[in-house]
Amino acid sequence: MTKNSPALLRKKNQHFAIVGAGMAGITAARTLVQAGHRVTVFEKSSSVGGRMASCSTVFGSFDHGAQYFTVRDERFATALRYAQALSPEVCRPWSANAVRVLDAGGRTAAAALPALEPHWVAQPGMDGLLKLWAQPLTALHLQTQVTGLQRKPATGGWSLTATNAQGKSSSYSGFDAVLLALPAAPAQALLQAVAKPLANSLDAVQVAPCWALMLAFPQASQPGLTTLGPQWNAARSTHHRLAWLARESSKPQRESIERWTVQASAAWSREHVADAPERVAAKLRKAFAEVTGIRAEPAHAQAHLWQYAQTEKPLGRSHVWDAKLGLGLCGDWCVGHRVENAFVSGLELALALA
Repeated sequence: MTKNSPALLRKKNQHFAIVGAGMAGITAARTLVQAGHRVTVFEKSSSVGGRMASCSTVFGSFDHGAQYFTVRDERFATALRYAQALSPEVCRPWSANAVRVLDAGGRTAAAALPALEPHWVAQPGMDGLLKLWAQPLTALHLQTQVTGLQRKPATGGWSLTATNAQGKSSSYSGFDAVLLALPAAPAQALLQAVAKPLANSLDAVQVAPCWALMLAFPQASQPGLTTLGPQWNAARSTHHRLAWLARESSKPQRESIERWTVQASAAWSREHVADAPERVAAKLRKAFAEVTGIRAEPAHAQAHLWQYAQTEKPLGRSHVWDAKLGLGLCGDWCVGHRVENAFVSGLELALALA
């Protein structure tokens, strides 16, 4: 409990609204529930996960956001051990031991990166871990995008306005505090009308977009073939269009059909942020062929834009909590861009309250 927390937060059974059901939001929600508080979570997507999302297709799933995570913080390690006690297969190490750095022509520009730490993936997709952690949350509103915040001066309480998938607007009230587990820019937009100084404090945060391309090659499953192209499973690239390539089908417990996720560089993504997905897919497919040598026609090619993907300049502290207003902020962008950063941010915000 922080010394400047208002008296209402010293009580049990306070009601928190959490906007965003990615790693930071779900971590904060679980921590507050375990401390005896009520939590209502709002998520604009159809599932929890945020950038730990999985895209399902007829050819198998793609981890088109976060590809893996590392474990450096002991609190994160402890949380994962509890998760594995509940579901032993929820997380497994991925043998991305052949991660390479490639030049623009697909040649190894540096030796295979040493496996200094395990690369972990969740099962059956990267969102599997957060789906497990979200199970105890009884008030989870999916496909519900929060569009406005309103504070009642007399009580200091909060109400929210939100829109569902059909465009219908609804109001939710009775919250003692609101925690925004969103990227910095959407959080700023919500805060402008109710806490402009707090919104302005995020001006220095810089987060780059990222185009992701998902490719499937079922022809690699023909007799005599197991994979197409290179024998490595993942690589970072110096190609001006590409930053990362990974063979999805190499991950544990994934479908065997040859599938690749390609992530564009921050600079290229920013330059082409307004392009149509079809045009982006064509350009990234060409770069993919140049790097991997795979020139076969994919049976599936889908581009997805992550508007807020990789933190370039973080806030510099794990979270934000304005006790006077009852407003909090958390997310990987507070301290970095890794999955673990989001966990630590959500955890430390919730611990400051609980």
